[in-house]
Amino acid sequence: MYLKSLEITGFKSFAKKASLHFNSPISAIVGPNGSGKSNAAEAFRFVLGEQSIKSMRGKRGEDLIFNGGAGPASSGGSAAGGRANRAGVKVIFDNAPESSGPNAGKRALNIDYDEVTIERVVHRDSSNEYLINGSPVRLKDISELLSGAHIGASGHHIISQGEADRILSANIRERREMVEDALGLKIYQYKKDESVRKLEKTEENMKSVESLRREIAPHLKFLKKQVEKVEKVQEMRDTLRGLYREYLKREEIYLKAERKAVDHEKQSPTHELAKLDHELAAAKAHLAESKNRDAKSDEVIALEGKLAGVRTHKDSVGRDLGKIEGEINAGIRAIQKERDKQARDEFKTIYLKDVEAIVHKINQFESMSDARALFAEIKNLFTGFINLHKHGGQGGAGMDIIGDIEKDIARLKQQKTELEAALSKASDDERTLTAEYHALREKIEREKDVDRDAEKNVFKIIARQNEIRGILNALRTREDKLVIEEEAWKRELQEAYAIVGREAVDYAGLEFAYELTAEGRSDRSPQDERRRQIEKIKIRIEDSGAGNSADIMKEFKEVEERDGFLARELEDLEKSRVSLIALIADLDARLDHEFREGILKINAQFQNFFSLMFGGGTAELVVVREKRRKKKSDTDLAAALDNDADAMEDAAAGADGEGEEEGREGIDISVNLPRKKVKALMMLSGGERALTSIALLFAISQVNPPPFIILDETDAALDEANSRKYGDMIENLSKLSQLILITHNRETMSRAGILYGVTMGADGASKLLSIQFDEAVRVAK
Repeated sequence: MYLKSLEITGFKSFAKKASLHFNSPISAIVGPNGSGKSNAAEAFRFVLGEQSIKSMRGKRGEDLIFNGGAGPASSGGSAAGGRANRAGVKVIFDNAPESSGPNAGKRALNIDYDEVTIERVVHRDSSNEYLINGSPVRLKDISELLSGAHIGASGHHIISQGEADRILSANIRERREMVEDALGLKIYQYKKDESVRKLEKTEENMKSVESLRREIAPHLKFLKKQVEKVEKVQEMRDTLRGLYREYLKREEIYLKAERKAVDHEKQSPTHELAKLDHELAAAKAHLAESKNRDAKSDEVIALEGKLAGVRTHKDSVGRDLGKIEGEINAGIRAIQKERDKQARDEFKTIYLKDVEAIVHKINQFESMSDARALFAEIKNLFTGFINLHKHGGQGGAGMDIIGDIEKDIARLKQQKTELEAALSKASDDERTLTAEYHALREKIEREKDVDRDAEKNVFKIIARQNEIRGILNALRTREDKLVIEEEAWKRELQEAYAIVGREAVDYAGLEFAYELTAEGRSDRSPQDERRRQIEKIKIRIEDSGAGNSADIMKEFKEVEERDGFLARELEDLEKSRVSLIALIADLDARLDHEFREGILKINAQFQNFFSLMFGGGTAELVVVREKRRKKKSDTDLAAALDNDADAMEDAAAGADGEGEEEGREGIDISVNLPRKKVKALMMLSGGERALTSIALLFAISQVNPPPFIILDETDAALDEANSRKYGDMIENLSKLSQLILITHNRETMSRAGILYGVTMGADGASKLLSIQFDEAVRVAK
């Protein structure tokens, strides 16, 4: 695998599309300060997935996009280059299978393409797009793909400007991470981090499952109690089923036997009663033939009927007569009322004054003796006339009304006369029939003494009939009671079927004897006792409150299955947790083993490069543990309390003090310069630090060579002699990795096969010029 090309569009100062092809083991990028050389190195970081904008000398995502530039003065300051809306970087790798070596036939990148293109695009809103061979992917996909080839956005293979000293100035933990990345142990770290995340997720899931189990535990406990009730109810139903079967079977036997007994006992009295009825009819017929009493009785009855009819007719005629008399009196009153009204009216208008005058004159002549009798008679006549007209008279219309009423009165009087005649005749008939009735009754009474013996026999038959009817009534009462018991038995059948199911009424195969008392009668006491037991159990079932047992059992089964599922899930999660813990421990052990072996290999190369750069001396990486201070906790004091008094005093004295504890492992650098007693890194000069960092970086690259290395002005602090040593070192290193060098050093430039020059015009955009020395040498030859 090797790096084929880099394509930059709109990234930082590269306004237009710029392509760099890396066909030589060593490629150099040169140019004046500020021309945009380092932007090419940052383009590599960007496309490989760098997320820290600060490490690419920006604050926001839009800072990575070309922002336009000002034109020359002659143009009046107008924009020479337009502001870009996006920036994109594309890097192309040759991913053909290795032809030789331990990895022969394998691809460096785990993707089945001979050429792999990785592209990243950033927009003004800081959104990013990632593509592999033109297909959108996630950043994680790119990181995992590159990690298999020991490539990353930040690491030992990309040393930006001013970062050569970073490995020396970093703390021991950061230095360890750099070395692990260089040794290709990042993949183990990814796996470990992924396992830790899975472990945390598993523990969270375990807590969730435990929480769910705790949540359903009360409900499950409640359902268990309900199921226990249901089981008890089921036991009671089983007991009730047995009792029902025996009770219903015995009740059926009793009802059949009782029905048979009643039918048998009814036969004899029924036959005897029919016989007595026949005898009574014969006796009555004989009595009628011998005495003919029934005919006279019929005659008496007929007379009674006639007498009742005459009396009814008499009463009806009397009522009609009274009604007519009332109507006549009402008519007379109406005539009198009308006459009074007319008389008053006429008296007031005409006659009253004249008559009063005549009476006055007559009064004057009363003193005359000869005419006294005559005048007295005239006076009486007029006085009567005056009184008559004072109380009413007759008018024209009034006379018509009075005439109509008088006609009605005449008609009513005619009817009254007829009714009075009918009433008189009815009274005569009543007296005649009453006399006949009393005479016939007396005759019958006389004949009763003669018929007394015959009647005694009839009475005897009737008495016996009454006795037999009493017996039959008792049997009917018993039969009615039996009907009620049969209906109750049928209801019990239905209730038993509803409560305990069909088995309760499936008693056909049972056989029981008919229960009798010592006297041979039906014994109901055992059956009554069974009935009481059935009622008690039914009440207990009803009071149990078990509800619908099928629903409760179904819900309990579901909740129990849910709890069992959660228990199995918890068990699986526990197994996963144990497995992940073991995997993390295995990864830690493997990481530690390969890390320590890598440190030994790096130290060997570090010593060689250090001796080459400094002409002697020693240098090595040392694995150390971080020391940090901590306050003693209350736990330490509590532990001291359990020990002797002296330990307790020491713990109490140091309770507020601070102690030390060992932290994570890291890497320290130990150097010993020749002809100097300098061992600490802080005592090195700038040049010595540059040489040390270069020696260490090259040593790391020799142990686990990456596909390519980008060095941004790492040789800036070197003098001419050290530059030649630096040049020799990069030539040796180029045999293992492609080198892209950003430099101002002529010695370094001389070692490059391709030289790219970067310039920047007045428009603020970087432009590329290239010289291929290898091609020029071949042409020259």
